[in-house]
Amino acid sequence: MALVLLYLVVLILLSIVLFGVASMLFGRGEQLPPLPRGTTATMLPASGVTGADVDAVKFTQVLRGYKTSEVDWVLDRLGRELDLLRGQLASARAAAGTDLAAGDGSRGGDPG
Repeated sequence: MALVLLYLVVLILLSIVLFGVASMLFGRGEQLPPLPRGTTATMLPASGVTGADVDAVKFTQVLRGYKTSEVDWVLDRLGRELDLLRGQLASARAAAGTDLAAGDGSRGGDPG
């Protein structure tokens, strides 16, 4: 019986020591205050989104995956950025095409 009591005392002391060491290593468990409702930590630059910006996006995890509103916001933002860039590319190509067409007509004269 004394042996069982000794094991129990050693187990309790060991648990106290391990708890103390873990508390010193990992802190006392302070948590950051929650973000105000309607705000998010998900961020993208206002314009000029790069691949590194997309890689750095973090979403809040909720019970069933990621917070849908944050994912939708990022996808909408990236969609608008893609539309803007494609529009700029199309207008640049159109301007280059009209410059080439104007350049061909302004040469005049016979080639031979």
